Amino acid sequence: MSYFQQNEIELYVEQFSKNGNPYYGDSYYYGSTKDYFVCVLADGLGSGKYAYESSHEVVEIVEKNHHEDVETLMDLCNNALQRKRGAAVAIIKAYYHSKEFVYSCVGNIRFYLYSPEGKVTYPLPVTGYLSGRPQKYQTKRYSYESNSRFLLHSDGLNISGVKAILQKYSTLHSTVHDIHTRVDETADDTTYILGSLL
Repeated sequence: MSYFQQNEIELYVEQFSKNGNPYYGDSYYYGSTKDYFVCVLADGLGSGKYAYESSHEVVEIVEKNHHEDVETLMDLCNNALQRKRGAAVAIIKAYYHSKEFVYSCVGNIRFYLYSPEGKVTYPLPVTGYLSGRPQKYQTKRYSYESNSRFLLHSDGLNISGVKAILQKYSTLHSTVHDIHTRVDETADDTTYILGSLL
């Protein structure tokens, strides 16, 4: 498990490979500047080496170009996956000063944002995956409140009652422990990112 706290973001990341496979089909990257937080989660199609190659390519693109807007990042990732297996991809970029975040996703990655007032934001994902073919994205901008929590996860995590989990505990550490107990390591490669926008 990884822990990160910098500027106005705190988060935990945990990753499991299916049946202990040496290759993770999921890859992720996150980073924070004084102005924004950016995070990408990519789930390569299938599992094993080729799934890893696709998801890792996406992560490298976002890491190198994190200053770009989300729509541009999605285009860059899509172009990079030509002649590869493909990947489901979700990108979030939160702007600290305006208290807004931009989110885009293609494929079966889930994102939930829970505000201190109890509101849940759940952008509906676009079906499909990035593979270099022309692709339409639903990139949307949302506002958020200080101390909002979010959960971003690949389809290896089958979880219900997310709102109850995000509001139940006073600390992220306790929340991440709860989510950990729900992971089935035989089901699929699994990655989840649990964070708080401070």
